[in-house]
Amino acid sequence: MRSLFHLAYHVTDLQEARAFYGDVLGCKEGRSTDSWVDFDFFGHQISLHLGEPFAVTRTGKVGDHMVMMPHLGVVLPLEDWLALSERLTSAGIAFDIPPVVRFAGEPGEQRTMFFFDPSGNPIEVKGFRDFDGVFAS
Repeated sequence: MRSLFHLAYHVTDLQEARAFYGDVLGCKEGRSTDSWVDFDFFGHQISLHLGEPFAVTRTGKVGDHMVMMPHLGVVLPLEDWLALSERLTSAGIAFDIPPVVRFAGEPGEQRTMFFFDPSGNPIEVKGFRDFDGVFAS
C-alpha cells in the first residue's frame, strides 16, 4: 500500500512561506486560500495555515545532538539529500544542525540536517543510501 503523509501547521506569513517552501526547498504549490496554502513536500502534503506556530524545545537527544521537538521532516535518497543540502547551503540557509553524517558505520547510518522555516518551524531532512536502513537497529 502506498500512502501519503499529511501535516497541517501554522506559519506567520504565507508569502514568506511560499518563497521558502516553493523557491528555496523547491516544493510545488497546490491549492490555497487567503489563509492557507498546500505544498507537495517531497511527495507528501503539508498545509500551512496562518496562525501561531507550535512551541518547540531542544529536548530530543539523538546521538550527539539535542534536537528541536517537535519537528517535521522527510527521508530522501542520498543523492537527493546531497542536492538539497547544496541548494540550501547556496541559498544561505542558517542550519541549526549543519549537514552531517549520523551513526557512521552503524546500522541506520544517515545524513541529516536541521533548519527552520521563516516562521520558526524546525525541519529535519535525512538522507539514506539504502532505505532498508531507515528502521535498522
